[in-house]
Amino acid sequence: MQNIRIPPNATIALIGKYNAQGILEPLRAIAAMLLQRGHTVLVDQATAQHGDLSQCTPATLDEIGQRAQLAVVVGGDGTLLGIARQLAPHAVPLIGINQGRLGFMTDIPLAQANQALQSILDGQYEAEQRTMLHAQVVRDEQEIFASVAVNDVVVSRGSNGGLVELSVAVNGQPMTTQRADGLIVATPTGSTAYALSASGPILHPQLAGLLLVPIAPHALTNRPIALPDDSHIEITIRGGRAISAHFDMQSYTEIQEGDRIRVQRSHHHVRLLHPVGYNYFAMLREKLHWNTSPLLDAEK
Repeated sequence: MQNIRIPPNATIALIGKYNAQGILEPLRAIAAMLLQRGHTVLVDQATAQHGDLSQCTPATLDEIGQRAQLAVVVGGDGTLLGIARQLAPHAVPLIGINQGRLGFMTDIPLAQANQALQSILDGQYEAEQRTMLHAQVVRDEQEIFASVAVNDVVVSRGSNGGLVELSVAVNGQPMTTQRADGLIVATPTGSTAYALSASGPILHPQLAGLLLVPIAPHALTNRPIALPDDSHIEITIRGGRAISAHFDMQSYTEIQEGDRIRVQRSHHHVRLLHPVGYNYFAMLREKLHWNTSPLLDAEK
C-alpha cells in the first residue's frame, strides 16, 4: 500500500477501553508523550469522561474521523475491530496497543507502547491494508439492515432454535444448499477468528480471497471454501427459528425465512501501522503457539 506520512504536528486520536482494569494509567502516559511531541490529542468522549485526560480534546468518533491523521487504540482486538469499522470511511490509519488477551491485530504489547509509538511517529513503521466486508439484509426487496465488518459476517441459529436451512449463490450462480448451525463469511483477517474455530483455513491477510465456512453442518460433505475477494455472495434463509446475522460479533440483526444476506468486499479498508520488523508468521507462531511441540513439552 502507499506509504503513510505522519506530519510532525499531526492530530492524533487516543481511544481506549476506559473501563478495562489498569488501562487509565497507560492512556495518561501515552497522552503525555504525544502532547510532549507537540501533537494535538483527541480522546473519544467516553474515555475523556472517565480518564482524567484534561489536556486532551474530547471528540466523537465522527469528529475523530474528520480531524485525526492517526488513531492509537488501546485495548483488545474487539476494541480495535469496533473502532476500525467506524473510522474506515475516513481512512484513518490505526495503531493497536494490546491490553487484551490474544492481540492478533493489537500487536504492540502495552509495556512497549511508548517506545513503539515514538519510532512509528518518527517514520519507522510497516504499513498494511486489510480487506473489509459490506453486508446488507434484504426482506421483500427492501434493505432492513446494513453494516461493514473487518473479520466476518455470521448467520447463525438462536440458542433455542434448530438448524438453519440456507442456500448460497456466488455471483448469481447457485452454489450450495445446506443445514447447519450457521455460516461464516470471513476476510483473511477473520480467518484466524471464528472461522478458524469452525475448522476453516488461515488466509494470509494480503491474499485476495474470502472464506465461506459452515458451522457444524448436518452433511459432513459441506466444507469450507475460499473464493475470489471480488465475489458477490448471497445467502437466502430457507428455514429455521431465532436466526440472526452478526457483524464482527459486535452488531447484529434478527432475520427470518425468506431474508437474503448479501455480502461483498467493501470499498473501505482497514489501514494498520506496525513497528519495523512486524512479521505475520512470527505473530502466528506466538499467538497460536506454533513454536512449541506438545511431545517435547511433555518430555520436559
